[in-house]
Amino acid sequence: MDHKPSRRAFLIAATAAGAGGLLSSASAVAASAAPAGRAARDPFTLGIASGDPAADGFVLWTRLAPEPLAPDGHGGMPSRDVEVGWQVAADERFRQVVRTGTATARPGSAHSVHVELQGLQPGREYFYRFRSGGHLSEAGRTLTAPAPGTAETSFTFAAVSCAQYEHGYYTAYRRMAEQHPDLVVHLGDYIYEYSGGIYTAAQGNVREHAGGKLQTLADYRLRHAQYKTDPDLRLAHLNSPWLVIFDDHEVENNWAGDNPGTLVPDFATRKAAGFQAYYENMPLRRSAVARGPRIKINRTVAWGSLATFHLLDSRQFRDDQPCDDGMRSGCDERLGQERVMLGDEQMKWLAGGLRSAPAAWNLIAQQVIVGQRDYHLGPGRELNVDAWDGYPAERDRLLRTLTGAATGNPVVLTGDAHVASASDLLADFDDPDSERVGVELVATSISSDGDGYHDAARDAALLEENPHLRFVNERRGYIMCQATPQELRADFRTLDYISRKGAPARTAATFTIPAGERALT
Repeated sequence: MDHKPSRRAFLIAATAAGAGGLLSSASAVAASAAPAGRAARDPFTLGIASGDPAADGFVLWTRLAPEPLAPDGHGGMPSRDVEVGWQVAADERFRQVVRTGTATARPGSAHSVHVELQGLQPGREYFYRFRSGGHLSEAGRTLTAPAPGTAETSFTFAAVSCAQYEHGYYTAYRRMAEQHPDLVVHLGDYIYEYSGGIYTAAQGNVREHAGGKLQTLADYRLRHAQYKTDPDLRLAHLNSPWLVIFDDHEVENNWAGDNPGTLVPDFATRKAAGFQAYYENMPLRRSAVARGPRIKINRTVAWGSLATFHLLDSRQFRDDQPCDDGMRSGCDERLGQERVMLGDEQMKWLAGGLRSAPAAWNLIAQQVIVGQRDYHLGPGRELNVDAWDGYPAERDRLLRTLTGAATGNPVVLTGDAHVASASDLLADFDDPDSERVGVELVATSISSDGDGYHDAARDAALLEENPHLRFVNERRGYIMCQATPQELRADFRTLDYISRKGAPARTAATFTIPAGERALT
């Protein structure tokens, strides 16, 4: 699936032709926002994005920040409301404008804008842009989902995760964007909370976080802004709509429910700050507005009759990790039947969604590895108890839920591990011959842990230790998938290096999942 770039330039020029009313009030906004005699600075330094597509619309996002690294987290914006114009067109030159309007960017939301559109045509491509302060943003490409019941022949989506800014360049985002997926699914760790230089890649860090460890709302806003100054990330948002969920680093490493991953004061306040900044910087619907230390990110997004995405939250409702977290051997605490990862309410919600989804493919997007993963090569067992291995009773409940999905092939999309892998999900992981109930595709990191490596001997030993595991690769990259009614194909795309720019991407492995098989081929 090595798609060639389309005829469109990746950064679509927003020409003045057809701008019309979009620029009509820009002069007044510019005059009020900039000092006398000085032109207003470009407020679109963080780019634009779209997300959560439906059959009749999607979310459009931007955040105004003429000084993205301003220490107060407000991006150099004044402490007052600013009007932002927006346009949606059926063509990339904006000659066929179908919707236009204005939104208010408020200081209390870091001058972010979320526009939820309805009433558009299903299953088609649209283009969008914003204006403010006499400036016109770049133009983005997005799509509406096919109408319910539509017999789509195929669609493509990418799965990505884990983009530690210091560890390398975001070339993988660019290579993904060059393939023009219909949808991007981000599985968490969009930002990292560490102060500069604390978390170091094997090859050394190639750039440095602005500011210290994230503690306040201003800290989280600044970190999100710094990440979005990266041109490859902005390009990836420009080219496709995104579905996003967070994992731990958007707040604090390995946090679980109300338990911080490390000893930090007033974790509820930090969590509220992380959640608010996450919503402010992501193309999410109003249903995900943060309410103090709570936010709703589990949701269902349908793509016609071909696929239904079930996006999960494996952080807010879980019990604390057993045995003080980390890689553990002989941890009996993890075996408790009462221990939960998703919680009862979310598990019931997922079961209902799987039963009622009419799509050919049920794609469960979540954060940490589901399948059992023994990292100790030889006798004995070593497990990561921050993953589902720390919650085996809850995993059994999840796998029974997948088994009960009478229709729609279940495929789990996972991030977190910084290692690409593909595996079958077994009803009993201690019995290699037990029933296959689904497939798990794990996206490696975009940049976290630097260049990565390839150790063929160790990988072979890991596959032997875990017979349900079919593929492992420690390089950086992403998964590009193509779904049809007959099969789902997954290309594991890897880059040999990200410690310098310009690496090509190649397909390290390809797996197909035939419809109805619930196993890799």
